[in-house]
Amino acid sequence: MTPALDLLKKHRIEHQVLSYSHDPKVASYGLEAADKLNLPPPQVFKTLLASSEKGELLVAVVPVTGSLDLKALAHAAGVKKADMADPAAAQRATGYLVGGISPLGQKKRLRTFIDASAQQFPHIYVSAGRRGLDVQLAATDLARLTNGLFAAVGRA
Repeated sequence: MTPALDLLKKHRIEHQVLSYSHDPKVASYGLEAADKLNLPPPQVFKTLLASSEKGELLVAVVPVTGSLDLKALAHAAGVKKADMADPAAAQRATGYLVGGISPLGQKKRLRTFIDASAQQFPHIYVSAGRRGLDVQLAATDLARLTNGLFAAVGRA
């Protein structure tokens, strides 16, 4: 059990847990999840952390088929600039290891931005808090549990 799954159960959110055998040599954790779980890649989302010019950590949830648009994230967050966060800082703030960071159940409540493309699907897949563990849920439930905002923060 992970804090992400505990949060989903606590709030009685409809979800499905999916697991696979993670290969530590793989370059992209998100694409590995889509491939090994036989999921449509545009519905699988990765959780990335960025840091504003003031040092505020921001969570971005974007499709594994693309990348994070840091300018768009900065605009959505109302900050001047955003850069990718230091992996050690991301792990400390979330309580999760890089490659298994879930947008749910993080140690510290961080502002969260979910790519607007998530709204087109009945459900999406995100990390459940451990490499090799994903969870299926409605994007609206993810937004509600994280106080997340939908914004065009992903780039194809």
